[in-house]
Amino acid sequence: MFTGIIEQTGLVEAMENNGTNATFWISSPISAELKIDQSLNHNGVCLTVEEVRGNQHRVTAIHETLNKTNLGSWQKGTLVNLERCMIMNGRLDGHIVQGHVDATALCAKKLMLDGSWEFTFEFDTQFAHLAIEKGSISINGISLTCFNVTYNSFTVAIIPYTFEHTNMSQLEEGDNVNIEFDIIGKYVQRMAQLKQHY
Repeated sequence: MFTGIIEQTGLVEAMENNGTNATFWISSPISAELKIDQSLNHNGVCLTVEEVRGNQHRVTAIHETLNKTNLGSWQKGTLVNLERCMIMNGRLDGHIVQGHVDATALCAKKLMLDGSWEFTFEFDTQFAHLAIEKGSISINGISLTCFNVTYNSFTVAIIPYTFEHTNMSQLEEGDNVNIEFDIIGKYVQRMAQLKQHY
């Protein structure tokens, strides 16, 4: 479980395809502190640390993950948002992020304001019921708040600190991001669906 508060960014140093899987070596300031078998959030995707060498760590994404996320577009030099799992005796500064990406969304608009940025994203309408005004959403692992929500889009505001310390600074119109909707909304939806059967 994660909070959506990004600790560091890392760089994809190498990648290799193994059958339908993809293996990535990522360098970061926290890689040397990681342990094998540890869960680590990469752009909103929970991946297991398989090996650590100096300031690099290795992870593998399976076919299912590559199909549902933007990891298939990673290449050498891609900047990745990283967050270690939540310590249960700490503060939950963002919201509950599982690292289980629901879909990708397209960056439809990037607007630079006087001291901040606004990004508008478009997503598949099958998820329309999970995006709500002033609701939480994870974008590339970052805990953010939606506004101007429509049936297939929403906007988020980015403060300078987030812009400078995550890969939002490299995001351009036409890019795909990983999105995870709020887990509470998913449970409410499931309960409503089941209620119809009783």
